[in-house]
Amino acid sequence: MQENKEQHYDASDIQVLEGLEAVRKRPGMYIGSTSSTGLHHLVWEIVDNAIDESLAGYCDDIEIIINKDNSVTVKDDGRGIPTGVHAKTGISTVETVYTVLHAGGKFGGGGYKVSGGLHGVGASVVNALSSWVEVKVYQDSKVHFIRFEKGGHTVEPLKVIDNCSPDRTGTTVTFKPDPEIFKETTVFDYEILKQRVRELAFLNKGLRIILVDDRDIEPRKETFVYEGGISEYVKYLNKGKTPIHEQIVHLSGEEDGISVEVAMQYNTGYTANIYSFTNNINTHEGGTHEDGVKRALTRIINNYAKKNKFLKDNDSPLTGDDVREGITMIISCKHPDPQFEGQTKTKLGNSEVRKIADDVFSEGFERFLLENPDEAKQIMEKAMTAARARVAAKKARELTRRKGDLDVINFGGKLVDCKDKDPSVCEIFLVEGDSAGGSAIKGRNSMTQAILPLRGKILNVEKARLDRALSNEEIRTIITAFGTGIGEEFDLSKLRYDKIIIMTDADVDGSHIRVLLLTLFYRFFRPIVEAGHVYAAQPPLFCIKHGKTIKYVLNEEERDEYLASLKENTKYDIMRMKGLGEMDAEELNETTMDINTRVLRKITVDDAMAADAIFNKLMGEEVEPRRKFIEENAVYVENLDV
Repeated sequence: MQENKEQHYDASDIQVLEGLEAVRKRPGMYIGSTSSTGLHHLVWEIVDNAIDESLAGYCDDIEIIINKDNSVTVKDDGRGIPTGVHAKTGISTVETVYTVLHAGGKFGGGGYKVSGGLHGVGASVVNALSSWVEVKVYQDSKVHFIRFEKGGHTVEPLKVIDNCSPDRTGTTVTFKPDPEIFKETTVFDYEILKQRVRELAFLNKGLRIILVDDRDIEPRKETFVYEGGISEYVKYLNKGKTPIHEQIVHLSGEEDGISVEVAMQYNTGYTANIYSFTNNINTHEGGTHEDGVKRALTRIINNYAKKNKFLKDNDSPLTGDDVREGITMIISCKHPDPQFEGQTKTKLGNSEVRKIADDVFSEGFERFLLENPDEAKQIMEKAMTAARARVAAKKARELTRRKGDLDVINFGGKLVDCKDKDPSVCEIFLVEGDSAGGSAIKGRNSMTQAILPLRGKILNVEKARLDRALSNEEIRTIITAFGTGIGEEFDLSKLRYDKIIIMTDADVDGSHIRVLLLTLFYRFFRPIVEAGHVYAAQPPLFCIKHGKTIKYVLNEEERDEYLASLKENTKYDIMRMKGLGEMDAEELNETTMDINTRVLRKITVDDAMAADAIFNKLMGEEVEPRRKFIEENAVYVENLDV
């Protein structure tokens, strides 16, 4: 019989967190996390307020400064936060904005027609999670000042501290993140800030954003301003690619207070890169604005192709994939009341936007095709070639379909599958070379570990369309092994292995094979990477023996650290490890495959745009960007294995 336990639950158990206590108690609810991502999010909460002034037509310049003490200052030349007493709170509006959640000009009342940020809680959340915050407001020829300390407590109420010129207006905010909240790091990364600053400058035509890092002896300062707006964004993203038409298609329109702007250009590549934004928020999951534009693009190109005899009467219509091959496109929507949905709340859900986006794009793109017949011809021929390749790819894809377990056991004499059929516990090793493959097969756990030896280097898919990739035997074998299909048939739920582990030597050839595989996964299996299924094995570089102890270490740093930890006068031997193919089965298992002793590196795609640029730079057609990358990074090479 279960023991009776007294259960006490009444009104006294309900905790009420006053003011900003709730933010400090559960910071992840407001900024996503307290890691580096959440730390940098603080900057964007303040910058968003300045951007709102720009969207309203009152701000031309924003300056972001990382100070020597790792605090951050954000200056703008907008109207300045109102300084009068707020009727509802009885304190100054500046203090209200920084101490009351959901207080601001983004919730109706005519403060802002359109505003960025997902939640409208920015200033007060930054205050709650900072050691201290100082705000200066320039307004009516006066400089107003207020200071808050830990937890957002006001220590110096708003007061006038100086005079300024009548034409000087705006807000300057300085804050220092609280190390009690951001235990992982309170150090800002200049490159992370720079990437988003550039994006904001592209999305807000003519807005000047200055980024300064004062932490070094020689301060670093960069200015971002793009009079061409998102057209310059497309040009930037297509750097290193070969456009098929010089002119960037740029069109915009507004309906019912909702504006849609699109810039696009086709290149000779085979990947579609479409990035959409709503009120400067990157809508990673797309939404109705993206749906409307894609729908219109497919319809307009099909109509033009039929009317101008690119498509014959009995030809099948071009698909969305056909018309999007090689396109780089930015879609920017400004909406007074955006509704976000999806897993990460970055998918626009407003149904009315789909038609508006369709209307705006249709009208502008139809006009572009009529006024630019040469460019129109190049776009049509690109889409027609993609359609022919799609038909060829469909035939080649038939060869990658699995018909049953008998085919799985050893199709093509390559894959040595595992016995367990539960994908959640199974993993597949893509192994460089037959000799390493042989050792891996002998040293594996046959219940859960499958081995696929790769012979030679696979095709560089950055330079190949899907139909050519599918004619490559190694790639077909990989597709068949994964079980997901590819292209329009891709289905992540059919993935047969929870972990896909790239196992190559730590030399130049091994690195090259690893990059070729990652390029394949990023271009044709991106959801697998995004879902965290791809890993790189980390074979050790050294083996240290002392007494009966054997210790494997990954690099020189680990080696030196381990040796320093040994007692004085210990006898020891250091052996540089052989390549994978030279290890016997027991050695390979112990160092690289055994789940209890191995080290795996998870491959992630933190930012799709940055990843796309890197893959294009390292693996694309253009040689010059690759040469420049090698020259710039050569200074960091310490051990070159050739």
